Amino acid sequence: MIRPDVLLYDWDDTLVDCWSAIASAMNAAFAAFGMPPWSKEEVRARARRSLRDAFPDLFGSDWMRAREIFYARLEEEHLSALSAKPGVEAMLEVGKAWPQGVVSNKSGSVLRREIAHLSWQDRFGIAIGSGDASADKPDPAPLRMALAALAPRSGGHAWYIGDSAIDMKAARAAGFTAVLLGNAEHDGGVESLSPDLHAPDAAALAALLRKIA
Repeated sequence: MIRPDVLLYDWDDTLVDCWSAIASAMNAAFAAFGMPPWSKEEVRARARRSLRDAFPDLFGSDWMRAREIFYARLEEEHLSALSAKPGVEAMLEVGKAWPQGVVSNKSGSVLRREIAHLSWQDRFGIAIGSGDASADKPDPAPLRMALAALAPRSGGHAWYIGDSAIDMKAARAAGFTAVLLGNAEHDGGVESLSPDLHAPDAAALAALLRKIA
């Protein structure tokens, strides 16, 4: 186990739950295109790539119109639907022993509004979302961008903590330790993701961080 110099986190389903608003926004876009809706569970399992990567495949050449519909609905609902996952606030308190940041495939502007809504601005030295780097996860560009911002002199080693296969793939591509938080029931399970480290919940990860701090 390589001790981290920096802790980087995914956002949705890692630190917070906002899936009801995301599902509502996705289904507003589907309805406008005459497409069948997805359940919340389907959205949670399938909405992993960033919008700029996923929507052209879903909506074709008119994907920008779908994007506008999605964000119009999301803006109406996402803050009221947002909640921290159990144990996360205590985990982030332990994590203050390191520089911490967020790297998400959610739009950067939406991500930062959600962080502000939870009054977590002081928790994170940087918050990078879709569109902030040259490419989105699973490309390593946003993870490397975050590490460079938080450890500009030494470079250092980061743990990237997420809940899904795309997070583990991005961590490995960046040369980071891939840490799975949760049991990835929505994404094939722990064994299929083969993380470098696994914590079943935020309390378990807090205990590990406390031990090595």
